[in-house]
Amino acid sequence: MTESISYAIVATFVLAGMVKGVTGMGLPTVAMGILGSLISPVAAAGMLLLPSFLTNLFQLCEGGDLKRLLIRLWPMMLMIVCATLGGSVWLASGSSKFTTCALGIALVSYALWTLFARPLRVSPRHEKWLGPLIGFLTGLLTGGTGVFVIPAVPYIQSLGLERDELVQALGLSFTFSTLALAGGLWWHGALHSISPATSAIAVVAALAGLLAGQRIRKRISPLAFKRGFLICLILPGGDMILRAAF
Repeated sequence: MTESISYAIVATFVLAGMVKGVTGMGLPTVAMGILGSLISPVAAAGMLLLPSFLTNLFQLCEGGDLKRLLIRLWPMMLMIVCATLGGSVWLASGSSKFTTCALGIALVSYALWTLFARPLRVSPRHEKWLGPLIGFLTGLLTGGTGVFVIPAVPYIQSLGLERDELVQALGLSFTFSTLALAGGLWWHGALHSISPATSAIAVVAALAGLLAGQRIRKRISPLAFKRGFLICLILPGGDMILRAAF
């Protein structure tokens, strides 16, 4: 790994942690969006596992009733784990053209959906069948791209949760996705190339960014920041699609 790549990794995780500190999400999305254009997607996914897991634990402990959320969302979490374990074969295969294109599509789709789609509201009577379906689709995308926001985030946002419950529910989904992705990549032998030192540096950088983002959140509009972040996210996503296609 060259010195310039090492600096890029540190800067990426500081930025990704900052985005998560301001908006409550976005660390794996930013990390995969930037690193996926510099190194292989599977290496980028392996590198973000530990920083993502630790920052998600912070988010998981923010208010709400964790036991009640687990009872409500366990079918979705179960399908996320199963589908991620199965879908991780795509990311672990090293087929960079496919995974790069899929990652680009996931990034652009997430940005456009969040920017322009109207908020949805899911009736409680539909949760029994829709939750597992959303979990299955999220797991497939997680296993194939390393990004676990689509369609889990829009679905969880549509459940009518209070703010603290919403933050905790997102943290719950991200934690299960991270653990399942780690298990899938390990199962397929794709974690051997990730240096423990590099992961440790990424953790420190992400936590530093997270703390900075939490301070920034008190001084700026999180909504304006999030919109700017989403617009910028379209650029690397579009670049990945074009590089994979041509």
